[in-house]
Amino acid sequence: MPWFEDIAIGEKTELGSYIFEADDIVSFAGKFDPQPFHTDEEAAKASAYGGLIASGWHTCSVWMKLMVKSRIAEKARKGEDDGSPPGGPSPGFLELKWPTPVRVGDRITYSTEVIEKVDLKSRPNLGIVRSLNKGVNQNGELVMSFIGQGLVQKRDHS
Repeated sequence: MPWFEDIAIGEKTELGSYIFEADDIVSFAGKFDPQPFHTDEEAAKASAYGGLIASGWHTCSVWMKLMVKSRIAEKARKGEDDGSPPGGPSPGFLELKWPTPVRVGDRITYSTEVIEKVDLKSRPNLGIVRSLNKGVNQNGELVMSFIGQGLVQKRDHS
């Protein structure tokens, strides 16, 4: 993770894609979101969705997996001991939306874009970086979005 001062508003990172398969959808939902339209193909056909769909939490979990993978790869490109701070904790997220269901076979492509930086008066060694995070399916439809927040160390906190 770069220093707070080095992060630019508008900086966008493509995180990669993931194809949602029926077995993965059912397995994830069975453990974490056991609603019939996520766990049972026949029940899902009779639902408002007309078929099996992925849990929104599943789409977010894939985003997290790809985000961490991206950060690890970036750190490796720069050299493991480049002096930059590790990624900070998150005080939570804002405006989570799942506007379009993710169906079996959908390829979701994820991205993150820095939209705001907030100086913390109470903690001068840290700032908050807010990013708009998206998942878009193969048809260009938005399937997931949220504003993430991360605490990031400042290089100069005088």
